[in-house]
Amino acid sequence: MNPTDRSWIQTVSLVPPTLQDNTADADRLIGALKDRLQTDAIHLDLDLLKQLPECLRKWKYRVCCLLFQDRHRWLVTAIARADDPPPMAGLAVDLGTTRVVLRLIDLAAGSRLAESGFDNPQLAVAPDILARIHFAESPDGFTRLNELIITGLNRSIEKLCRQAGLEPRSIYAVSVAGNTAMTHLFMGLDPRWIIREPYIPVVNKPDIIKASQLGLDVNPSARALVFPNVGSYFGGDLIAGILYSGLHRRPDVAILVDVGTNAEVIVGNRDWLIACAGAAGPALEGGVTAMGMMAAPGAVDRIAIDPKTHVFEIHTIEDQPPQGICGSGVIDLAAQLFLSGMIDIRGKLVAAVCADHLKKIDGLAHLVVVPADQSATGSDLTISQADIDSLIRSKAAMYTILETITSSVGLQPEDLTTFYVAGTFGSFIDPRSAIAIGMLPDLPLDSYTPLGNSSLAGASLALTSAGCLEEIDRIRDRTTYLELNVNQDFMNRFSAAKFLPHTDTARFPSVEKRRRSS
Repeated sequence: MNPTDRSWIQTVSLVPPTLQDNTADADRLIGALKDRLQTDAIHLDLDLLKQLPECLRKWKYRVCCLLFQDRHRWLVTAIARADDPPPMAGLAVDLGTTRVVLRLIDLAAGSRLAESGFDNPQLAVAPDILARIHFAESPDGFTRLNELIITGLNRSIEKLCRQAGLEPRSIYAVSVAGNTAMTHLFMGLDPRWIIREPYIPVVNKPDIIKASQLGLDVNPSARALVFPNVGSYFGGDLIAGILYSGLHRRPDVAILVDVGTNAEVIVGNRDWLIACAGAAGPALEGGVTAMGMMAAPGAVDRIAIDPKTHVFEIHTIEDQPPQGICGSGVIDLAAQLFLSGMIDIRGKLVAAVCADHLKKIDGLAHLVVVPADQSATGSDLTISQADIDSLIRSKAAMYTILETITSSVGLQPEDLTTFYVAGTFGSFIDPRSAIAIGMLPDLPLDSYTPLGNSSLAGASLALTSAGCLEEIDRIRDRTTYLELNVNQDFMNRFSAAKFLPHTDTARFPSVEKRRRSS
């Protein structure tokens, strides 16, 4: 997708000045760029103005210009010799609550130079956004959270540039997509009112800013685009996902779901967009159980249970000995337990069916998924009844979010024809398992389209397609945010969704068919 043919990098040949044409150097360059870009607004920083006279004459008035577009004008952020320009890179950042991913991009070619990620260092303070915001209110807490993420980014930027054979000064453009709270902590903005009624961020649409003002160790003239947010719990990461998916240009109604710390959902087409977000993510990412872990080598990511013998068939990432279970594995497990009759429609363990798989730990029922002699930890990997209850609540919240947002436009989840699923969750989840537990609607499997890391992809797209800011702002301005915190219908629907797959089993015909055949 390329919303414009204009490039970030423009090479112009200027007519040298004469006694008859004594136009100032800056005006000469600006005039040529205005003609090229069909704009009335071009800005040069003072540090570039200081270099301009000598450079124009040394380069015989052929100049390579690196530009960045803000909401009011085009900014010239670097000039170079047209015949042999230095490397000019852009940095795209997916600013996740748990994981931060960076991608280095060649701005001239639009190609990927390098990519890496690191665990968000704010995890050392608190695992979730709510706890971090409360920590930010403690003495020096806010400063520490900001310093942790900026220091982590700068360390990763240095390593990434070294991997690509570049200096950090070669980065002239930065694009950052994250949820509203992470964006605030990154920019040094107080997030306290995001979590207090009526849930107001400091800013929804940040201006283009010098990256150095944010503390990033890149070129001093580099500009940073921080993706705008729509509401307190609907951030720029999903705006980036919409940009990447192209949902906002579709003639038919489609939906996009990104499950991370929260479940963020957008439904719409080229004429309208409605968004909402809710707390359904952590349990669906593997945080439901003591054996939960992120998707990594040794994580159980797929499970099958023989409906007759109840023998477990386990698959782990990179076929390593199992040491925990990630989100896709948890959903597979719940689906297989339900289809095999080991849990009932309420999600309760059926002792007669579970038989030897059950054991008591501290007086609580646990189901052994991986026995100690087969696990990497040397201990049983188990899931408790309390863990399963938590998963049921999370899956119910997920489906209720989908039902609430679609019903707000006169549709049911089952009416959708295209269902984009973003993030790590979308990359690994088996839609059949998610449907079996009533987390996702019972749509044909080809309706589900995994997007991978759509936040990073959207942030990258903003660096390879000049003029993307206009499209980003159109997405943001056309999006209506539905606040679930004050939606009574949500709680009513939530109660109905706390069964497997749902109290209304007619909504899940394929699940009933699979259960009968088991």
